[in-house]
Amino acid sequence: MLAQLFRTKPVEIGRHSGLKKCLSAFDLALLGIGCAIGTGIFVLTGIAAAVYSGPAVVISFVIAGLAAAFAGFAYAELASSVGGSGSAYGYSYVAFGEFAAWTIAWILLLEYGVGAAAVANGWSGYFINTLANFGIVIPEAWTKAPSQGGIINLPAFGIIWLLVFVLISGVKQSSTVNNVMVAIKLSTIAIFLAIAVGHINSDNWQPFMPFGWFSSQADGSNIGILAGASLVFFAYFGFDAVSTAADEARNPQRDLPIGLIASVTFCTLVYILVSGVLTGVVHYSDLNVSSPVAYALSKLGYGWSSTLVATGVLAGLITVLLVLLYGLTRILYAMSRDGLIPAAFSKVNPDRQSPTRVILFCGSIISVVAGFFPLGTLAETVNIGTLASFVMVCVGVIVLRIRQPDLHRPFKNPGGPIIPILGIISCSALMAFLPGETWHRFLVWVGIGIVMYFAYSMHHSKLRQRNS
Repeated sequence: MLAQLFRTKPVEIGRHSGLKKCLSAFDLALLGIGCAIGTGIFVLTGIAAAVYSGPAVVISFVIAGLAAAFAGFAYAELASSVGGSGSAYGYSYVAFGEFAAWTIAWILLLEYGVGAAAVANGWSGYFINTLANFGIVIPEAWTKAPSQGGIINLPAFGIIWLLVFVLISGVKQSSTVNNVMVAIKLSTIAIFLAIAVGHINSDNWQPFMPFGWFSSQADGSNIGILAGASLVFFAYFGFDAVSTAADEARNPQRDLPIGLIASVTFCTLVYILVSGVLTGVVHYSDLNVSSPVAYALSKLGYGWSSTLVATGVLAGLITVLLVLLYGLTRILYAMSRDGLIPAAFSKVNPDRQSPTRVILFCGSIISVVAGFFPLGTLAETVNIGTLASFVMVCVGVIVLRIRQPDLHRPFKNPGGPIIPILGIISCSALMAFLPGETWHRFLVWVGIGIVMYFAYSMHHSKLRQRNS
């Protein structure tokens, strides 16, 4: 039994998957940026400043960015040396064995699946409000889930299927759509910075650390820079989707490390700039609003700011949703190819060179969840799943350096195990600052996954069949 649980998969560099190899390092970097810069830039910066960190929210972003960067370097080393699709799932299969790989895959399904449904709900809200600004009102029955008194959240349901058809058209077409939408939202951010930077009042940065580094309140909630870092880490959720594109990168050993490191670095700089300028224009205590960027611009006298921000948010959320759906389909594709879920999910359409069946399956499930079920606080569990996968990848770098010291590593972290260890410490610390109920939901999800593994996956594993 133990031998089965810890059986490892060989390195897959050079294996032909049947998927189209067409993504450049630039495409991969924009894939990471597309997923990492979403509502966080327009919403999370204000909430984190007002409630958790004050103007020191820039330090919260630095801490979260460092944790993401350490993990990004670990991802880059494994992406260049281990190969294969499936992100942390594939790396764990090589480093730790099948049971650990299944567990991390199950966590990734939570991260990408619940994350996609939550983003679809968020996009729906902004879309409905934007239409209302132009006098177009959708009846509430078609914008709310049944439990909220409606029939279906039709915009959330519809945007999922629109992007499903984009994904089915092929990975290059999907990448082009992502690149265009990323350009739109980055232009929106650039306009905000250009306007606001001339109105910074340094008095708004005083006091700089009103909530200190970390403290617990009477109601059990945490505040301070470190608590803020745990919250804003959601801003980096999904950049690891770059590593799910290994089978479709032109030169994965070179392009994946570039795409991963470039996207994390760029996003960290953008978040620091926006949060610093935002708290310089408006006092942090006034930023606990649904759209702090629009609020700041309106205070400066720019009445058209809501339209500008709505454009950036809608484009931003489309790219986040597209990349999350893409990553989810590629993880399921990799699991199916290994026999851990039914083989139907690894069928590739020969004309489009994309896994059409698994895309349609994911679209069906996620659209139903987004359209009929309000997720509420369940979406918060995404953060802990992301951090857990980052920890596993960092540990995987150390394990493989010990077990396979001669493995060819086109990209290798400098300083021996220092960067992976820092990644383990920082990501584990951010997990510790998350609320207790988030941990409870996370452990229940992992428990369900373990049952699924012993009920089906262990018995259908292709690695087991080859070794028997």
